[in-house]
This record gives sequence, C-alpha cells and structure tokens, in this order.
Amino acid sequence: MVRRPLRWLPACIVVLGVTGAACGTSAPRSTGAPTSSGSFPVTIAAANGTVRIAARPRAVVSLSPTATEMLYAVGAGAQVKAVDKDSDYPEKAPHTSLDAYQPNVEAIVAYDPDLVIVSGDSGDLNEHLASLHIPVLELPAAATLSDAYRQIDEVGDATGHRGQASAEVASMKSQIASIVARAPKTHTRSTYYYELDPTYFSVTSSTFVGKVLGLLGLRNIADAAPGAAASGGYPQLSAEFIVQSDPDYVFLADTVCCGQSAATVAARPGWSTITAVRKGQVVKLDDDVASRWGPRVVVLLRTAEQALAEHGSGS
Repeated sequence: MVRRPLRWLPACIVVLGVTGAACGTSAPRSTGAPTSSGSFPVTIAAANGTVRIAARPRAVVSLSPTATEMLYAVGAGAQVKAVDKDSDYPEKAPHTSLDAYQPNVEAIVAYDPDLVIVSGDSGDLNEHLASLHIPVLELPAAATLSDAYRQIDEVGDATGHRGQASAEVASMKSQIASIVARAPKTHTRSTYYYELDPTYFSVTSSTFVGKVLGLLGLRNIADAAPGAAASGGYPQLSAEFIVQSDPDYVFLADTVCCGQSAATVAARPGWSTITAVRKGQVVKLDDDVASRWGPRVVVLLRTAEQALAEHGSGS
C-alpha cells in the first residue's frame, strides 16, 4: 500500500498521526500592530505567545512553505536568507536542506537570522532560539480563511510590510468573492470526495480546505463517514464508503506525490460506476497549492470553480 510522504500532508495531519491531537485550533489575534508600515519595535500576539521584534529584520529564515509564500507575497522576499527544504515556491526563494520537522539549531543559526518563522514547535526549537535571543513567529495550520488573512498581516507586521500585507489580503478577499459569485448555482447539491493520498485519507467540511470548497456550495461525503468526528477532520475512508457515496466530483490532492489521475481512479475496483468517474469529473489539484493556506488558496478555489463551470450541473 502506497503511503503519501509526510511532507505532503497538512501539518496538523502529521501531528494527529503522532499525538492524536485534533486540528483546526485558531491562533490568537495579533495585537500591538504598528500604526504604519515599517514601524518598530512591534509586538505580535502570535500562536507561540507574545513576539517582540525590535527592528526591521534583515535576515529571515522560514521553516514553513506557507510562510515562505506569505513572505514573498507581502514584499519581504529580499529579507529572506534561507527557507526549508519543502519551501518550493516561489522558485527564487533561497532553498536549503533545513528540515522543519527535524530542525538543526546550529544550521539555522548559521544564517544569522533576526527572525525565524515556523508552523510548529518541532524539537523545542522555539525555546532553543529564544535562549539565543532570536525571535520566532509561529504560524500554525489555519482553520479558517480569517486565520490565513491574520497570519499574512502578522508576516507583514513582523517584516515591516504591513501596507503590502493589507493589500494582499484585500486582493485575496476580492478574488475569492468573485470566484464564489460566478460559481454555478446548480452545484449547491453536488457532492465531492477530496483525496489526500491513495489510502483514502480525506478532509471534512470542518477543515480549512473543506470550508474553502464549501464556499462553492459543494457537500462533502466525508462528513458522514464512520469516525469522521473523532478524526479531527481528517478521516481515513474506505473504498466501499466512497463508492457507495457516489460523489459527483473527486478532487485529487495526491497527483504529484503519488501519481494519481483520472485514469488511476477509474482503474480502481468498482470506481468506474462513480458519477465523478463516469462524467469525467475527477479534478487534478496541485499538491502544494492544496496543502497550504497562503495566498495561493485563491488558485485552489479557482481550480474547483472552473471544474464546476466546465461540467455544468455536475449531477
């Protein structure tokens, strides 16, 4: 049985698999934000507590692919000196072998950072860096779009780009509103199955991705799956449940990592009878875009909306 590499799974699934913890807890709202872009010192009420940044960072290390995308989106790219091995977008980011899940403090400190951004506190990294007086901004997996917007603002505050961060958030909100407005209203009863890996791990409507796709009026078959509530929003479904649920759409977030496609889905025993397969409504997603909660969530929503528009009523 093929297992999807951990680096392709949302951070909260990795935590869930290791500790049994639930996902989707919202981070605290930022307070003490600068009154104007570039004003320092700044204090941010982040997920890891109060973070004080004395001066505009000259050297930022990002150990989160989503944070890396946010940094470049708000115009802080020139301040980024190193990103972790999974930060593959944008291509111009200074990629390194730094590992967010097994952080090497000495390797991180070698870049002489005055700000490190993480999505979680692996190996007590936050404490180690605090002992060296290096500020750490923790941006955990977002539970809602509001969480994602707030994190972008926090990145803007932390790097001296509050104005650009606000503009990025406004642009995202505008684009998302336009996508939702033009989505075919005939899809309000269409169902979907969202695949994280070929072992049928999925998401429910309570997750970030589930809420985003819910904006289009789609109904998630995973919500009714046995054990869905206890899974923290990330249940492992059975092939029998998926086939019996007969989703109108299948969204594949395992195309790059695991080579899944409309053809591989159709070849699964019994799956040729599913409406999504019969009508050619198996939608390939970019794994990275589908697993991050930064600015490219707009791309994820647009891809889904375009699939709905292409296939008419969907049921």
